[in-house]
Amino acid sequence: MNWCPPKNYSKKYMGEKTTDIICVGETLIDFIGTQPEHPISRIKDYHRFLGGSPTNVAMNMARLGLNVEMVATIGNDGFGEYILKHFTENKVQISLVRRSKSKPTTVIFVSRTTGTPEFVALRGADSEILSEQISEEKLKSAKIFHTSCFALSKEPARSSILKGAHKAAEIGCQLSIDINYSEKIWPDTEEAKRTITEYCGLKPIVKVSQDDVDRLFGKGMNHDQIFEYLHGLGVDTICLTLGKKGAKLSEKGSQVLELSALKVEKIMDATGAGDAFWSGFLFAWLKGRSKQKCMEAALQMAAIKLQNVGRIPDFADVISDVLNI
Repeated sequence: MNWCPPKNYSKKYMGEKTTDIICVGETLIDFIGTQPEHPISRIKDYHRFLGGSPTNVAMNMARLGLNVEMVATIGNDGFGEYILKHFTENKVQISLVRRSKSKPTTVIFVSRTTGTPEFVALRGADSEILSEQISEEKLKSAKIFHTSCFALSKEPARSSILKGAHKAAEIGCQLSIDINYSEKIWPDTEEAKRTITEYCGLKPIVKVSQDDVDRLFGKGMNHDQIFEYLHGLGVDTICLTLGKKGAKLSEKGSQVLELSALKVEKIMDATGAGDAFWSGFLFAWLKGRSKQKCMEAALQMAAIKLQNVGRIPDFADVISDVLNI
């Protein structure tokens, strides 16, 4: 059985949409430590990579051959130039990327690890996303509107993204969110919950990890309780990622689907694995594949990322094989 898009998605309407996904949120520089399994206090050297959850999804989807638009704000500096260069080289559309006149490009220092990485964020221009960057014209052309908790954590980006999300939902664009919550980025947990509740009321496809849930609600919620809570907010489709244990997919009114993670002989770095997972899932979803295939593509992408530090190699042929395209 193939995946069924939302009721407001007619085949004709989907065919008229020229942008596969609009990714809205943080675009930044990741400095990933060169010494594996070292805390940041002991890391001596770093390598520079393009980062940010929506940015990683945008880059992955573009390299899979999709038409991708990025909405973000960068600094008017060398790091900003680096970001624009990499977007352009990978054919990510940058007409909605703005340069801040007052803040530098956001930078994050990240430990290299096989588990959940330690990080230090130096926030800058990423939160200066303005509502005029998310035009109704662009939303009408898009199939998916994707963002993250990181992106929603500060104003004015929060209000701009929520306003854009409401518009997107009204005109039949499928919403998506990675609830990548961290108290380091968003110390006000109650504010985060209110914002997530509002966004989830617009029926997005949701990706959330066990770590995210533990940080947001405290340890103790079992998987059924997580699904019940998010379904109660209005979400129909939830992906819960479980690291080495794989992932679960819960659709409202259906039996939970659980898949094991693919075996990886040597994990090089876990940074960006969740974004790779979600890129694979959304790619398969856009291709109209079954929920089983969506999950298989997601886990395949995550496995590829785990074997590489920073940018992952070309993988379109691998994912195409998974989807039988």
